[in-house]
Amino acid sequence: MGLLQDWREYAYGVDINSKVGKAIWDKYFKEEKEVYKQLLADPSQVVTGTVKELAEKYDMDLAYMVGFLDGINESLKTPNPIESMTEDTEVSLDIDLEKLYYNMVEAKADWLYELPEWNSLLSVERRKELYLQQKKSGTIVKEKKIGRNDPCPCGSGKKYKYCCGAK
Repeated sequence: MGLLQDWREYAYGVDINSKVGKAIWDKYFKEEKEVYKQLLADPSQVVTGTVKELAEKYDMDLAYMVGFLDGINESLKTPNPIESMTEDTEVSLDIDLEKLYYNMVEAKADWLYELPEWNSLLSVERRKELYLQQKKSGTIVKEKKIGRNDPCPCGSGKKYKYCCGAK
């Protein structure tokens, strides 16, 4: 079994509302927040190393580091090979800040997207734009239905029923 599969079985294999589940996720979210604080303090520095080295650097259990790498992977300029990684796999944390902020909003991780470190990285206006963009991405907009007697949207000037709506 790979590290990612081990992490997913460990973290998602228990009821999140159980005492054990809450303990796992509380610990994970606390450690995740600390890693993000350090990464966002100097995002121009691309952090690299093996999975094991990063776990040691950020004082995390190996399993929690794997969970962190799984969570951040979509926000990296070049994703890491998380499906096949071992503790000796070299990984890089070259973060796309806007993508990271967007994904944090999508995950409803307010403890992360409200970190004070964001103030010096993205303007308030840009953060609002990304927030609204993400919130709108899940909104389904129902377009106005074309009536048979309405002008055809192709621009022919004919009624829809005699043009593109003809059977």
